[in-house]
Amino acid sequence: MRPHPFQVSLLGFEIAYQRPERRFAYLDLHGAQVMLEQLNADDHWLTGPLEKPFGRGINLQIDVAAVAPLLERLERHRWPLFQACEEVWYRADAVEVGLRQFLVQDPDGYLLRLAQKLGERPVALPAR
Repeated sequence: MRPHPFQVSLLGFEIAYQRPERRFAYLDLHGAQVMLEQLNADDHWLTGPLEKPFGRGINLQIDVAAVAPLLERLERHRWPLFQACEEVWYRADAVEVGLRQFLVQDPDGYLLRLAQKLGERPVALPAR
């Protein structure tokens, strides 16, 4: 199995190892690891019929050091973004965690959220 050029060429994943006879590849992007396996006739892990787009209702967050190089590669290859890059702050208990993020669908329809950490700040208290 050869992973789709999307994961390796566009997102920059490296092939850690693969089992071509199982059409399986284990990919790594600076510690973010993904296992890809093409559908096999003897697959016992199927929970229902497979229909595109796969992964409906989920998004997979992949933390990266910087989103800019990924955005440049995707633009150069004219790969559409599902959601443009934005800076967001999410509350996590007593702090807010900042991310610069964008969303893109892979060729199978999985929604990937590529996120660059911006740090933490205290939760803003509502005005009285």
